[in-house]
Amino acid sequence: MMLIFGLMLMLLQTAACMEFNCRFDQSDPCYAALDHKLNLQMVDARKYKLKIIKRINNNHDDPVCKVKNDKKNEFECNLYSNRPEVTVINGTLIINRVIRADSGNYTLILDHSDGTQTSADLQVKVEVPIGSVEVSIICSCSGVKSVSCSSDGDQLIYSWTLNGDPLMDGDTSIELNDTTHGDIICSVKNHVSDGQKSISVISPGTTTAAVTSRLTSTLTSSTQTSGHVGSFSAPAVCSESVVFVLVWSFQMMVLFGLLGGFHIYMRHTSERKQDDQKLRMRRFREEHEHTAEDS
Repeated sequence: MMLIFGLMLMLLQTAACMEFNCRFDQSDPCYAALDHKLNLQMVDARKYKLKIIKRINNNHDDPVCKVKNDKKNEFECNLYSNRPEVTVINGTLIINRVIRADSGNYTLILDHSDGTQTSADLQVKVEVPIGSVEVSIICSCSGVKSVSCSSDGDQLIYSWTLNGDPLMDGDTSIELNDTTHGDIICSVKNHVSDGQKSISVISPGTTTAAVTSRLTSTLTSSTQTSGHVGSFSAPAVCSESVVFVLVWSFQMMVLFGLLGGFHIYMRHTSERKQDDQKLRMRRFREEHEHTAEDS
């Protein structure tokens, strides 16, 4: 029941929309999550004529979107044409569903009433949010435990803790000795989200996993929404390679022994049938010859 509940929460978390806010006057890059919402704050478009340019070749062929009276003018916008999910409200360009093509360098140009212009640049980077975090354990015959962590997403950064104490960062796997016990947590993050999974090592050769995956948006100088997921328990696998090989070898020996015995049995049965058939044919010929002599 807890497993089903946890999976349902993860699905709800995936479906939830995260919202990112950026400004054209910020110095840091603007990070946005793929398929989620992005608000690009400009200025009051009722006071200025705005022009947003996506810098590709730095010439007049770069896509442009002109805004007047706080509304996106479809006839003068080839940057967000045929994208009804892009709107302009209260001086903010709203992209309700970010796509990969939204990454790039943008320039906002303001036309003042006195004929002058001012501009501001912004770099937008789109990343895939963190998916579910998976942790696996492999135990060697020497007693060394190899713990691996993996997840989906862009620009992933890994970190580990043991009983709350930080371990090495930046690696997808760590090695622990056979005396290690306690709570091991693998945390994964990028610029738009983070997630984690914890495994409790109870005793050598025995582990249980307590999953606490969560998805939380993060962005410098921006207000974000976040989703959290509860925890559920699931078993973690710790296999002894030598024992596995011995058991597998024994199973294969038994299987081949059964196959060999079946083959011998079938061959013996076939030979007996052939002998019985030859005996019946010989008796039939003898009886036929005897009948002919009597006649």
